Amino acid sequence: MLLDNHGRKINYLRLAVTDRCNLRCFYCMPEDGLNWLSRKELMTYEEMLQVCTLLVKMGIEKIRITGGEPFVRKDIMQLLTALSKLDGLKELSLTTNGVLTAPHVAELKAIGVRSVNLSLDTLDANRFFTITRRDEFASVMETMEQLLKHDIEVKINAVVMAGKNTQDIIPLVQLTKELPVSVRFIEEMPFNGEGHSYSGIVWDYVRIFDDIRQSFPDIQKVPDPQFSTSYNYNIPGHKGSVGIIAAYSRTFCGTCNRIRITPQGTLKNCLYDDGVLNIKDLMRLGVYDVKLEETLRAAFNVRERDGWEAERKRLENPNFHESMATIGG
Repeated sequence: MLLDNHGRKINYLRLAVTDRCNLRCFYCMPEDGLNWLSRKELMTYEEMLQVCTLLVKMGIEKIRITGGEPFVRKDIMQLLTALSKLDGLKELSLTTNGVLTAPHVAELKAIGVRSVNLSLDTLDANRFFTITRRDEFASVMETMEQLLKHDIEVKINAVVMAGKNTQDIIPLVQLTKELPVSVRFIEEMPFNGEGHSYSGIVWDYVRIFDDIRQSFPDIQKVPDPQFSTSYNYNIPGHKGSVGIIAAYSRTFCGTCNRIRITPQGTLKNCLYDDGVLNIKDLMRLGVYDVKLEETLRAAFNVRERDGWEAERKRLENPNFHESMATIGG
């Protein structure tokens, strides 16, 4: 079992396979995109598989593939298929924007993917274009339809942004009435790739819940699964469920069980830290197996207590800026 220096179990890896994305969501990156990583700066699939194999042996039980957008990286299904065969891995999942995903859904089902997080901030096609700067709403909805058709659990992730999509909260909740989907509303986070920071948010998890309760006064709290990052709710008569993730408020740090690896191989103990070490660089210097395991265990032993502590340390570097696309957020 993997434990950090605060006694928290670590059993969940979020692996970002690329920084590139085919959308330009304004809260994630600038309109013109980012200075994309070159191929040699990215971890190869072989390196990803090697470190995942080691981490599963160490105690990682769940791997989520993220980006950027995973399906913009060529031959991503080869990596997913290889990961699905790791002895000891209990769950393989992914987060996608759904633009390129629909043609792969049957294969995802075949290799054992049981759950997919689908990023979708609005059900209005015009607002979708305003938020993402791309006309791909139909493609995303087709992906959702295919996932449900193949009995893959769908979790819709919607970032709530003041003045942008708060009018979409209730329509997204209404989606759960007829469809067995989980709609999770996420507090906006200070990662847009432009170096901006802010000291608070207008729509926090409390306000989001109050907004939902005004339209659905019979909404009921349900027990949260172990390690859950969301407050979870059911509405009587609805096939799906609702969740609220306090990503900025960081109310779940005390039970955090996840680590992250960025496309360039940086290990992050926390979404808000600036990276602990670069696994890719170590591997290319010949650090493998026992030595790499020792290095990883040492890194897990200096994990911050919570996201606030991690952010304070990160902000000590005034030149350090990150986009959500580069950290698999």
